[in-house]
Amino acid sequence: MASEEASLRALESLMTEFFHNCTTNERKREIEELLNNFAQQIGAWRFCLYFLSSTRNDYVMMYSLTVFENLINKMWLGVPSQDKMEIRSCLPKLLLAHHKTLPYFIRNKLCKVIVDIGRQDWPMFYHDFFTNILQLIQSPVTTPLGLIMLKTTSEELACPREDLSVARKEELRKLLLDQVQTVLGLLTGILESIWDKHSATAATPPPSPTSGESGDLLSSLLQSPSAAKLLNQPIPILDTESEYICSLALECLAHLFSWIPLSTSITPSLLTTIFHFARFGCDTRVRKMSSVNGSSQNSVLGQERGRLGVLAMSCINELMSKNCVPMEFEEYLLRMFQQTFYLLQKITKENNAHTVKSRLEELDESYIEKFTDFLRLFVSVHLRRIESYSQFPVVEFLALLFKYTFHQPTHEGYFSCLDIWTLFLDYLTSKIKSRLADKEAVLNRYEDALVLLLTEVLNRIQFRYNQAQLEELDDETLDDDVRSRVEQGQLQQTEWQRYLRQSLEVVAKVMELLPTHAFSTLFPVLQDNLEVYLGLQQFVVTSGTGHRLNITAENDCRRLHCSLRDLSSLLQAVGRLAEYFTGDVFAARFNDALTVVERLVKVTLYGSQIKLYNIETAVPSVLKPDLIDVHAQSLAALQAYAHWLAQFYSEVHRQNPEQFISLVSTTLEAITPLISSKVQEKLLLSACHLLVSLATTVRPVFLISIPAVQKVFNRITDTSAQQLPDKAQVLVCRALSNVLLLPWPNLPESEQQWAVRSTNHASLISALTREYRQLKTNAILPQRKVQLEDTKVIIHQTLSVLEDIVGSISGESTKSRQICYQSLQESVQVSLALFPAFIHQSDVTDEMLSFFLTLFQGLRVQMGVPFTEQIIQTFLNMFTREQLAESILHEGSTGCRVVEKFLKILQVVVQEPGQVFKPFLPSVISLCMEQVYPIIAERSSPDVKAELFELLFRVLHHNWRYFFKSSVLASVQRGVAEEQMENEAQFSAIMQAFGQSFLQPDIHLFKQNLFYLETLNTKQKLYHKKIFRTTMLFQFVNVLLQVLVHKSHDLLQEEIGIATYNMASVDFDGFYSAFLPEFLASCDGVDSNQKNVLGRNFKMDRDLPSFTQNVHRLVNDLRYYRLCNDSLPPGTVKL
Repeated sequence: MASEEASLRALESLMTEFFHNCTTNERKREIEELLNNFAQQIGAWRFCLYFLSSTRNDYVMMYSLTVFENLINKMWLGVPSQDKMEIRSCLPKLLLAHHKTLPYFIRNKLCKVIVDIGRQDWPMFYHDFFTNILQLIQSPVTTPLGLIMLKTTSEELACPREDLSVARKEELRKLLLDQVQTVLGLLTGILESIWDKHSATAATPPPSPTSGESGDLLSSLLQSPSAAKLLNQPIPILDTESEYICSLALECLAHLFSWIPLSTSITPSLLTTIFHFARFGCDTRVRKMSSVNGSSQNSVLGQERGRLGVLAMSCINELMSKNCVPMEFEEYLLRMFQQTFYLLQKITKENNAHTVKSRLEELDESYIEKFTDFLRLFVSVHLRRIESYSQFPVVEFLALLFKYTFHQPTHEGYFSCLDIWTLFLDYLTSKIKSRLADKEAVLNRYEDALVLLLTEVLNRIQFRYNQAQLEELDDETLDDDVRSRVEQGQLQQTEWQRYLRQSLEVVAKVMELLPTHAFSTLFPVLQDNLEVYLGLQQFVVTSGTGHRLNITAENDCRRLHCSLRDLSSLLQAVGRLAEYFTGDVFAARFNDALTVVERLVKVTLYGSQIKLYNIETAVPSVLKPDLIDVHAQSLAALQAYAHWLAQFYSEVHRQNPEQFISLVSTTLEAITPLISSKVQEKLLLSACHLLVSLATTVRPVFLISIPAVQKVFNRITDTSAQQLPDKAQVLVCRALSNVLLLPWPNLPESEQQWAVRSTNHASLISALTREYRQLKTNAILPQRKVQLEDTKVIIHQTLSVLEDIVGSISGESTKSRQICYQSLQESVQVSLALFPAFIHQSDVTDEMLSFFLTLFQGLRVQMGVPFTEQIIQTFLNMFTREQLAESILHEGSTGCRVVEKFLKILQVVVQEPGQVFKPFLPSVISLCMEQVYPIIAERSSPDVKAELFELLFRVLHHNWRYFFKSSVLASVQRGVAEEQMENEAQFSAIMQAFGQSFLQPDIHLFKQNLFYLETLNTKQKLYHKKIFRTTMLFQFVNVLLQVLVHKSHDLLQEEIGIATYNMASVDFDGFYSAFLPEFLASCDGVDSNQKNVLGRNFKMDRDLPSFTQNVHRLVNDLRYYRLCNDSLPPGTVKL
């Protein structure tokens, strides 16, 4: 015993030293190694048993339990059965003796260790494992301990980790399912008895003066007065012990519900009991009492009781999240909903003492979260099922949800509720689409609720009604610059933008269902704020320095600020609704849309004419951004109606287009003054975007002849004028180019005036590229640093404009692309001539290759074969092995981007149908395989790899006959299609590269390449080709199985399983007779007996589901056997 005693003292001092803050990392590593070696010894557990019963040092106890855990989970097979029996009897005794005095984390760990033994040995060698747990639960003294054991058993046995064989996992699940009914019965009993015991003693409150009002809705929800009466009982006051037991029982239920199927073993009495406890969360009286009594003990009690509500809601949500509901359980579900809506009504009930919001603020935040989760699950999973029950009042439910939504105490809570409404609106929309005949009936049922929702959401985004809350939202913090909101798309948003966007999505969905109501709700509100804005003109006075807004009183400035913010939001709302005026409903909703567009045109012109963006104000830091934002939003809203304008144009262009012409001309008058480098960028970009939409989407024939547009032409081509910021310059040039290039709608080819437009386009491009084309003569000479920077600026500005022009017409008619290429021809040749001079400047090369990539994607036909060949040849010559290595290895991300763009250009080339570019294939493949691949193959970085493999995939996919020349005639003559193989070495090298990529850790590359192989198999029967079948097939299967065994790409388990099946199915006989035995024979870490079991368990199934199941079983069991066989190292270590 002395040695055990001495070891314990040594271990205690080691542990104290390890966790002492003066101990160095070096010493910690030494101690760790010593402890690990001690744990590996065969008899270490006997010492640990002694340590556990003799020490009070937490660290020592935790270490001893870890030794047991390691022994049971990793070495149990090798432990002699006598020792196992001893451990099985000693540990539970230890737990029973000390569970009251042990710290909770040690107690829980000891429970887990005992459950781990049960996981291995129950029922064969540890037959009383589960009965012991049931006995613990039934004996009042040990109920909490039994519940902890039960929850741990549910966690560890129902969804065990992979250190068990598949057969054992299935056996455990079956054993547990057999116990479910007993366990649920016990848990119900515990919860009911505690509730009943304390209910009897709860003081009955005096009848509430408001209790009568809720009777009607309640009885309609609950269908029976008795149930309502039951739920109206006062909530009992529990002592700490009972509360602890109830929380453990509810935690057990929540975990059990996560894996047991819905069935009648979940009884009505259990559900009712859970709902009783869910009431703890929505009872504000509980908190009141704890604060009245003042003692901290009581307030902790209040929180604990709130927690019981949260746990009960977790149980309910676990049941709710199951989509598969057996027929016999549907009635239970209905009862659950009725009871939860009783709670919802309780939470949202108003009375004299409380507003709904203050009541929600008093509740536990996590309770509210759980409740919102419940509502989301109800709407997304069960609404379609429940709506058909006549006894379920959906409309009343929506009224409660409405109250709950608009009284949320936090923004996040409100967002979550808006999500629920979005789900509901989506459900309604799809229901109406699938049952068009009932459309009116469905809409009538919900119309009032939807109009209410719309009005309230609109109020919530207006400072006029919701200033206090909106002021709290942050409109500053954002990772990216906030540029024009229009162009922003899906970039990060500020909190305010997210709030507005989610609100507007709800507005748009209501608009889709009830267009007239939505419009008549929104338009008057917009009108009110517009009146304020349009009325500002009378307050503009001329001062010495310019114009000033003569509104100075603080209160007036604040009111103006709120009104402008609201106008900006409402303009976004009106823009968001533009899509509901076009298409089939154009004629029916024409007048509404026309009203909107006329107002918007008027507002934008007004803003540009009185130059509100340049005006001086009393509070410039607030009002100036407001005025600029309103102006920018009015332009953006008008831009949203471009498709409507295009449809208007096609309807009226023959009869009386006067109204249309006037709208477009006035819009241009509003735009042109803003296209200036003096205007704030946000406003400038909004104007440019609107100009682009007019030129591209609406395309009126008279655009070019409007003086305002000619003014823009002159400004852009005038070299002396100050250049616009890059983004604006690109947009304006795109608009002007499109005015000349895009075919006019509604006119025949003969009236398109291509000759004149072609000349004008050539002179536009000529003016835009004048400086760039002059570079050709002196780019070859060495340049001084300053000069080089100037040159780079010219290249950057010109190429970004040209690339954008080409990109915007790449999908247009041949004629547009021809004219475009004619105008650009000289600039393209200049670019090619400049390319070699800048090959070592990766930032310039990057921009040039971007431009060439866009040219290849959009204008390769127009460029013609000889010139295209010249470009590719130039690139192939420039990108030597040294140049590629320099770019990839030494120039960082820009260098890699350059190579990636070059590979992208080659992707376009190898995809081209016909014979034109076929001569390049050998040099493209050799560039890939001999130059790029060797540089990147061994690098762990993913740069360039994805593009390279995409190029190799395109080479194979679009040029299959380069490798396989099977002709119909040959196959008829031979009777068997024995394909001729050409360029075999290149094909094998490509396949090998794919195989190598599966051995690398990059999961995205793995997924992409697996998809490419599967595509080649679907389209070209890759796996069936003789060369693949005979020399590569099982190498690939082997790699895929090894990847599964190593768990390195676990997210792709399903895809790997399917690919393995597709490969094996080419030659099932070979797979079962040769590959599988060889694969098992080569597996190390398993003995021959285990290999035989693995082989026997892999059934010879030939269908996909069974086969993939067999693969996953093989992988799981192979890993399990290896774990078991990790033998114990010899030698002992003394502490």
